[in-house]
Amino acid sequence: MTTPTPRTYDPRTFKALTFHDAATRFRDGADTPRAYLERCLDTIAMREPVVKAFVVLNQTNARAAADASAARWKAGTPLSAIDGMPIAIKDLLETKDMPTEMGCEAYRGNVTGRDNAAVWALRQAGAVILGKTVTAELGGTHPGPTTNPFDPACTPGGSSSGSAAAIASQMAPAALGTQVGGSIIRPAAYCGNVALKPTQGAINRGERQTTSMSTTGVHAGCIEDMWQVAIEIARRAGGDPGKPGLFGPATPPEAVKPQRLIVIESAGWAKTGAATRAAFETLLECLARTGVALLRRKDHAWIEALEQSIVNAADIANTLTAWENRWYQAALVERHPQSVSARLKATVKKAEAMTPDDYRALLLQRAAALQCHQTLAPLADSIIMLSCPGPAPLWPGDAPGQPLAPRPTGDSVFNTPSSMLHAPCVTVPLLGVGGMPVGVQLMGQQHEDARVTAMARWVMGAVAPVVMP
Repeated sequence: MTTPTPRTYDPRTFKALTFHDAATRFRDGADTPRAYLERCLDTIAMREPVVKAFVVLNQTNARAAADASAARWKAGTPLSAIDGMPIAIKDLLETKDMPTEMGCEAYRGNVTGRDNAAVWALRQAGAVILGKTVTAELGGTHPGPTTNPFDPACTPGGSSSGSAAAIASQMAPAALGTQVGGSIIRPAAYCGNVALKPTQGAINRGERQTTSMSTTGVHAGCIEDMWQVAIEIARRAGGDPGKPGLFGPATPPEAVKPQRLIVIESAGWAKTGAATRAAFETLLECLARTGVALLRRKDHAWIEALEQSIVNAADIANTLTAWENRWYQAALVERHPQSVSARLKATVKKAEAMTPDDYRALLLQRAAALQCHQTLAPLADSIIMLSCPGPAPLWPGDAPGQPLAPRPTGDSVFNTPSSMLHAPCVTVPLLGVGGMPVGVQLMGQQHEDARVTAMARWVMGAVAPVVMP
């Protein structure tokens, strides 16, 4: 019998890998980008056999990029504040010097020779592209091999599984992820990262324009690195076509205390474990003691209206996305029926049973929820809610001969609202439950990414993390 891994995560003491503080030592030669990279590679060599965060490492090119960065820092001419930062790239995003296989056997060996817009921008900023991280198949729910760094029997979340796990394992200070339903925020919450899921379209998705709720975002070990990566990309690549892009300062926003926060339960509250509920309520009590006013659904009809409008957010978001992806995914199933998962085939089958009127009805529901959210703007500075219903669940794999597990990378119930509302959110690692991370997120109005980041930074500094056995 396998001995269970002791679960010892404690958000009060865990120290993630950070870059902004190391970069201050590059100018005088006390540290160098190459030395920083080598420390990352050493950690990867030690932890990767169990965590399995990476599909491919880019060691030769990464070392060359780190050496070039070191020369710029020595000359006093870094390209940006993230010059020399090792960054991992989710394997949904194209990279000119590595395959882009998207967690799907049908794309095995797929080399496009192109960089995704965000990857291009990172190179322009002097970042070191470290490698490609594991994604669930095509950014969906069929998991890859990545394990949770705090208990390998548990899922790291998905679909940005490898990106979240790489940060939690201290393999890299930052990584790119993507989200349509909950693919940035949930894995970050399960792995104890900070992460930004920006306003819809705020960071150019490059070739990934198919779906109306997909966003590119950032996992990191700290708020400072998270924001710096996001804004350096946006300053070079802008937003999606027709979108104004990410607004905010060129450096991480200073901490700002929120005066009023709206506590949203969503459909996830009923699914949340008792220990996680208790930890979250304790955190809210701590916030209240600092003078932050907390509003809940019973306090205002507009809050209740938003709660009602997002009660089916997961179904709305997932079904909209299935319809929007059905053309290319149906063709993929037709061409490579043995190289795609049963989960993908089931999703395609569901989408093919839809009609344009079904899709229009979902769009109307989303529009109504968007209106409810916008109406709340005068009531409070932000929304606060859990990022996941509890610690990462166990994932032993599908049982032969049994129905497929419905949520192998965890439940996105707390994540689909921000995706459906096109809203920016930041998750922060403020809870420890049963020795595992649980995230808390702040969600703002569209284009309030910097404001939400500033408030998240304040909360992390002003409120002690809560730990429950």
